[in-house]
Amino acid sequence: MVTYDVSQSAITSAVGQGLEVVKDYKEMLENIDCPRNIWMMIPAGKAVDDVIFNDLLPYLVEGDLLIDGGNSNYKDSIKRAQKLAARKIEFMDVGTSGGICGVHNGLSLMIGGSKDNFKRIEPALKDLAAEKGYHLMGGNGAGHFVKMVHNGIEYTLLQSYAEGFELLREGPFELDLRAIASVWNNGGIVRSWLLGLIQEILEKDKLDIIDAEVGGGQTGSWAVEAAMEAEVPFTMLAAALSNRFHSRRDSFAAKLVAALRMRFGGHTVKRKR
Repeated sequence: MVTYDVSQSAITSAVGQGLEVVKDYKEMLENIDCPRNIWMMIPAGKAVDDVIFNDLLPYLVEGDLLIDGGNSNYKDSIKRAQKLAARKIEFMDVGTSGGICGVHNGLSLMIGGSKDNFKRIEPALKDLAAEKGYHLMGGNGAGHFVKMVHNGIEYTLLQSYAEGFELLREGPFELDLRAIASVWNNGGIVRSWLLGLIQEILEKDKLDIIDAEVGGGQTGSWAVEAAMEAEVPFTMLAAALSNRFHSRRDSFAAKLVAALRMRFGGHTVKRKR
């Protein structure tokens, strides 16, 4: 496998894992046999367009396949697929979930694109995904649409757990939050992987040194917009998104959400100075 990244730390990590790292996009493509499958993991927005249409397109040939595994807006994915199709370049969008643990346990992959291209990359999908953890959701844009909704649900789950534990903490009893998380995680209806992470956080992390500001919010905003367009109720998601934007207040709930995002996704947590 040939790879390239603009980050020196990512390059060092890739070399340590036995990957062949090249100096630029041109050299990367020269070292892959045609037709080529190129998987991109790039932050959503202009950066994706820059890589596709400025860095890669001059070296692509008919039949090459670009795969966007980042958190792009599904509408952007539809537009990119159409623009590339005019140049006879294939495109697929892959919503990727599983966080940093997914590297070892397998990812959840939500794919958008043609059936032929799905079959073309299915061996790679099998290697990357957890058992039964990948599926062709529909045409271009469908993978990122499903991932957007996934993230919206994630927002509400995080907020529900965080508010519940803040109520336990501030209520009329002196409660052991770690013990509660353990009890709930063993037979409780609300048991989950996220609750297991909460248990780890309560046992190991010092929330009092974490800044309450919770990052993210982009995919949640897109989900609210999509719900408005489809005239679908979105009260829980809107509330969770609002609380994320309001997270600059120094609350236990916001700290817990921030710590959870660090645990499952490796997202940066601000520390108090």
